[in-house]
Amino acid sequence: MNNAIKEHGFAFVPDVLSQKQIENLHQIVGEIEGAGVSKRENVFAIRNLLDHSEIQNLARQSEIRALVEPILGANCFAARGIFFDKTPDANWKVPWHQDLSIAVQNKIESEGFGPWSEKAGAIHVQPPREILEQMLTIRLHLDPCDADNGALRVIPNSHVLGKLDSAQIALNSTTVEEVVVPVPAGGAMLMRPLLLHASSPSKSPAHRRVIHLEFAGVELPAGLSWLHWI
Repeated sequence: MNNAIKEHGFAFVPDVLSQKQIENLHQIVGEIEGAGVSKRENVFAIRNLLDHSEIQNLARQSEIRALVEPILGANCFAARGIFFDKTPDANWKVPWHQDLSIAVQNKIESEGFGPWSEKAGAIHVQPPREILEQMLTIRLHLDPCDADNGALRVIPNSHVLGKLDSAQIALNSTTVEEVVVPVPAGGAMLMRPLLLHASSPSKSPAHRRVIHLEFAGVELPAGLSWLHWI
């Protein structure tokens, strides 16, 4: 797995969550709907997921830490959590992009940080490449996910290219062969934030529920603080 993430920028791990854990997470997510939920333009998401103790406990679980620590080190921490679902009423296309923003507690103008934005009441900023290169995302799937219901499509090795502008993204997405990453319920996809990725609208009426946890292995400079340190 470590070699796959280093070389390709992503890896797939099956059977991270048990069926009991999946059912429990279904209930937890259902109970926190309404807090930080966005259905604008048929997009369904819960942001600031790490505000909730149950998701903090999930991020601390040994099974999750065992996946992240070999990549980021024993002192790594969960810095942001988001929940996504694709249903017939909330079904959308995500174009090719990199995950460039992080959530922070305060806005302090610092060299290399920007632009700034606010999402669901939390301050976000795009940090320098060096920060993003010390992060890892783990996407925990609560439902089976394949090409028919919005599995991620990725451009292998694109995580080493740094931050890309729109022209560079278009070039890479049309000249490099993409890979579709199907994940069964209970499985996880690990990926670097700078990996180019996209997803298509779901062709299936079933849910595609994903808990997206971002881990970091570095402190922020100049008095900036991560929104969460779990």
